[in-house]
Amino acid sequence: MPSTHRLRGLLAVPAAALLAGCNAVVLSPSGDIAAQQRDLIIVSTVLMLLIIVPVIFLTFLFAWRYRQANTEAEYQPDWDHSTGLELIIWSAPLAIIIALGAITWVSTHKLDPYRPLDRISEGRAVPEGVKPLVIEVVALDWKWLFLYPEQGIATVNEIAAPLDRPIQFKITASTVMNSFYIPALAGQIYAMPGMETKLHAVINAPGNFEGFSANYSGAGFSGMRFRFHGVDQAGFDQWVKQAKDAGGELGRDGYLQLEKPSERDPVRRWATVAPGLYDAILNRCVEANRMCMKDMMAIDANGGLGKPGSFNVASLDEATRSRLGLAGTPARSYVGAMCTVTNPEGAASASPAPVTQPI
Repeated sequence: MPSTHRLRGLLAVPAAALLAGCNAVVLSPSGDIAAQQRDLIIVSTVLMLLIIVPVIFLTFLFAWRYRQANTEAEYQPDWDHSTGLELIIWSAPLAIIIALGAITWVSTHKLDPYRPLDRISEGRAVPEGVKPLVIEVVALDWKWLFLYPEQGIATVNEIAAPLDRPIQFKITASTVMNSFYIPALAGQIYAMPGMETKLHAVINAPGNFEGFSANYSGAGFSGMRFRFHGVDQAGFDQWVKQAKDAGGELGRDGYLQLEKPSERDPVRRWATVAPGLYDAILNRCVEANRMCMKDMMAIDANGGLGKPGSFNVASLDEATRSRLGLAGTPARSYVGAMCTVTNPEGAASASPAPVTQPI
């Protein structure tokens, strides 16, 4: 049997080989937003190490200095307090917490994914008149659908963007929550059905980067990956042309077929997209017989329809509006009561009754 040291040496070889193949893309990104996030990670780590390293060093120092064999160490059995030592122990962590809090406050607003970009890289502002490239993202089971409203194309599991042009991602999902993440470009942001999240970013270096879902979403989650190509403007135009040459239109019926769960789908492209498809996906009304969520909310905002909407519409009185800080704002109506099995009329003046099931 090999000795312990020899066994450790043998295990170190495959471990080193595995580490040699690592690509620390988070610490070496190609987009300005991801680079700023990397800097935030480094600064936060260094600040925390200012406490961790001295504590570890002093732990070993005290263990060595006050070991049993060291009979020359000063022994003070009645010592119990040192004001100077207390100031050092508490002021250093407090200063670091204040610094981390300030950095967190500034970076939270500066790196807000909903905030449009004001620069494309350090020292380079966004050129005047440049509009962001809009990419509409739909997380499906288990693939990614991308729509380019400006170019009029659609792709599955592949996107591209020109270098140094701001990108605005509009992100939603078809069924369950996912997380849209391109480590080389920017941090992750969730994709949720019936909701839209946004992400602003820019790619500064050419390359073929990986994107994936960072939130478990079922059996095909591990294969839910796509490629992001950072190219110059000529390369982007060529990429768009390839999608145009693929032909075909992604209509509503085609989307409903695409929406069905499938795993490890190949790259697909469409030359045109049905008008309003992304809006219909977002509002859960791709099917012709379904009302869009935005229309439902508009009806509800105006008091609803049917018996509750006709008879039980109310609004806040002036005293209540003043108490809630709404004085001077337009009055809005709401449904004051809803009908139930025990109270079919749904009258607000009716005596309270146990609610069993809304109708």
